[in-house]
Amino acid sequence: MAKKMTSLDELYVDPLKDLYSAENQLINALPKMVKAASASDLRDAFEGHLRQTKHQAERIERIFADRRNGSPKGKKCVAMEGLIEEGKEVMQEDMEEDVMDAALIAAAQKVEHYEIAGYGTARTWAQQLGYDRAAELLQETLEDESAANEKLTHIA
Repeated sequence: MAKKMTSLDELYVDPLKDLYSAENQLINALPKMVKAASASDLRDAFEGHLRQTKHQAERIERIFADRRNGSPKGKKCVAMEGLIEEGKEVMQEDMEEDVMDAALIAAAQKVEHYEIAGYGTARTWAQQLGYDRAAELLQETLEDESAANEKLTHIA
């Protein structure tokens, strides 16, 4: 049984670990999406997001290093696991190239929307707790995720 959370600070750590797991799962999933995409601009977007995702995971590591208590590891993001599984199912379908690209965009946007929600919450809690540097790092990632979503919308 999990330990009872008694403060916003304890609650704040939970989504950070969840997001760290999510980013690391994406680092493994995005190369498969690059291979499945046929449009060069979509492949480029996925490759760019892979680089960004690595930086986003590093930002979470920095937040934990600044806290000097604990690690971002130790939690599995089951929501991202499910979103990635949906993306795998899409890639196994027999589709025309442009249809596959549209399906990949939809799968990727589901991921972006999940991350936007998670980073927005974590950023707000960091602000409320007075963790200004963490809030700045989380805002940077939130902006990355929003830009990635907008880029996917443009490609679609």
